[in-house]
Amino acid sequence: MTASPGRPRYAYLGPAGTFTEAALRQVAPPEEADHLPQVDVVAAIEAVRTGEADRAVVAIESSVEGSVSAVLDTLATGEPLMILGETVVPVGFVLAARAGTALDDVRRVAAHPHAWAQCRRWLAANLPGVVHVPATSNTAPAALLAASVEAVGFDAALVPPPAVAHYGLEPLADEVADNPHAVTRFVVVGRPGELPARTGADKTTLVVHLPSNQAGALLEMLEQLATRGVNLSRIESRPIGDSLGRYSFSMDAEGHIDDERVAEALMGLHRVCPHVRFLGSYPRVDAPHGDVRPGTSDADFQAARTWLDHLREGRPH
Repeated sequence: MTASPGRPRYAYLGPAGTFTEAALRQVAPPEEADHLPQVDVVAAIEAVRTGEADRAVVAIESSVEGSVSAVLDTLATGEPLMILGETVVPVGFVLAARAGTALDDVRRVAAHPHAWAQCRRWLAANLPGVVHVPATSNTAPAALLAASVEAVGFDAALVPPPAVAHYGLEPLADEVADNPHAVTRFVVVGRPGELPARTGADKTTLVVHLPSNQAGALLEMLEQLATRGVNLSRIESRPIGDSLGRYSFSMDAEGHIDDERVAEALMGLHRVCPHVRFLGSYPRVDAPHGDVRPGTSDADFQAARTWLDHLREGRPH
């Protein structure tokens, strides 16, 4: 797709019909922005770094399969980028094929690895022994089936429901996902600049390296958050990559950098940890899970700072 002058450009995992495109339509519908399909999530993020796109929409977490490691690792290194927002898309799958294909004919099924994982029980029960053919996205195999009548190396594909009609395929089985309540969280990624304003229901994403490789190092890092009353909604280790046994931690903290408790925690992490990458504070799509602990509200931090200032001025009370 050719970009239009003056319109924002959004990179996303294509081709058309992916769950990522559904997320992008929630964020920036096609009448408001140019949509630039990419071959994978890394390419979508790098399109922002190179200036090919203004922003990217990428999947970062599945309620079934957990975090998308390629997205976490790409954001953790390289030229800094910021997460500007998030959205959630319900996830379901249809087993689809070219016209004339019967379920009994299916021996090889193309699917993105996350799609395969979310349908493995149904496949084991209904297509025992079927072979998985990995795909780069949830609609890439549908596009291949629609492109020609020649053999493509698989008989059917697990695709999002809208992709069936879009690519002129026929459904062999509907609602094949094992978990009918599955959702995927997507984030909007852009270049550093002005942060989204604090809303009171926000999330801050960080990448942090441990202060040492000694016993208690993880506790020391977590204490910077816990003592300020900052709750984590997600934390996981990722290999740094330069040697075995060295890990960074990717985490989502409840709150905004403009919240006193979050700002204090970030300063604490900066003091004790060798590397802290701030990936943004942005509105969260759900309500905060934890209440603000007594003594950690903005008013509490400000009152404590005023009290300390009075002590320094010789006005104890």
